Amino acid sequence: MEEAVQFSGAAPSGPDLQELIGRVARGDQDAFGRVYDLVSGPVLGLIRSVLRDPAQSEEVAQEVLVEVWRTAARFQPARGSGMTWVLTLAHRRAVDRVRSAQASTDREQRAALLDRTPAFDEVTEQVEARLEREQVRRCLRTLTELQRQSVTLAYYRGLAYREVAELLSVPLGTVKTRMRDGLIRLRDCLGVGA
Repeated sequence: MEEAVQFSGAAPSGPDLQELIGRVARGDQDAFGRVYDLVSGPVLGLIRSVLRDPAQSEEVAQEVLVEVWRTAARFQPARGSGMTWVLTLAHRRAVDRVRSAQASTDREQRAALLDRTPAFDEVTEQVEARLEREQVRRCLRTLTELQRQSVTLAYYRGLAYREVAELLSVPLGTVKTRMRDGLIRLRDCLGVGA
């Protein structure tokens, strides 16, 4: 013969929800089954009103009922009824799920926005490279014609000093001197190693 469960009222004929939660706190599985039967409907209804997604609502309701099993010892009857305690757990868990989902959506939107725009470092590197190229061109204009030809052939076309000398029809020693003098002038103009 099963006992009737009372939420409140006079002369209950069986244990009320508070007493059942106390038994759950002591590990009584049968009491938990009765608590489950009493609160699962209201818990699911409350969570559905917050989440609006049936599948997520059922998942969160299960999490809440597991939490009731694990934390029943924390219930304090002096602070409110058993149903209020359980529904407070349910509401908090549902709100946490909404916040978590919103935070996830926000992260995904930020990541998508970052994927569409070039990274700051890339833009900075492009600007710096362009400025460096312009400065090198300006400094190359300060060299004599023979120095500029030697440096350009050696560094921009990748020719060896001997090939530069043959192409310009000048002795190898002259090319080496022009290169040395031209590179010193470039270094000074660019402010490298100063």
